[in-house]
Amino acid sequence: MSLDIGERLRYLRSAHKLSQRQLAKRAGVTNSAISLIESNALNPSVGVLKRILDGIPIGLAEFFSFEPAKPKKAFYRADELVEIGKGAISYRQVGESLFGRSLQILKECYQPGADTGKVPLVHEGEEGGLVLSGRLEVTIDDERRILGPGDAYYFESHRPHRFRCVGPVPCEVVSACTPPTF
Repeated sequence: MSLDIGERLRYLRSAHKLSQRQLAKRAGVTNSAISLIESNALNPSVGVLKRILDGIPIGLAEFFSFEPAKPKKAFYRADELVEIGKGAISYRQVGESLFGRSLQILKECYQPGADTGKVPLVHEGEEGGLVLSGRLEVTIDDERRILGPGDAYYFESHRPHRFRCVGPVPCEVVSACTPPTF
């Protein structure tokens, strides 16, 4: 049985009500390092993992031995969605913990001009989304489309991709990713 270090770290970080940025600052590592580890795109050395865990704080032995309970809750009010990314892009996750889950659902809100970055996102899995309002420019590989309300996307996440809000109003999207790698 392989241990999902990324999901375990995300669970503990969320349980301690820390953003990726806050944990990175406490641990003296980059925000992108935390993101890459949580998405299992980077396997940290024991030394780096220990520094990160010291920022929570939790010891290595406890990190590898705890078994969090799987979520049993099935319904979530709008105010119970968990903010996992603040700034020009809001990511509100359905469910506090994804531990033991194989699907992540997000309500995303992009402010005008908000962009996931010039460097395309790449990770394992599949993802899809439905634009509720506003206009979202989606780039997958070298193909770019502008999606409006009711339009959708669905693709394998190993393909380089990027999202950007175009137009003068915020863009809202409901998305899903499997496995939970965001």
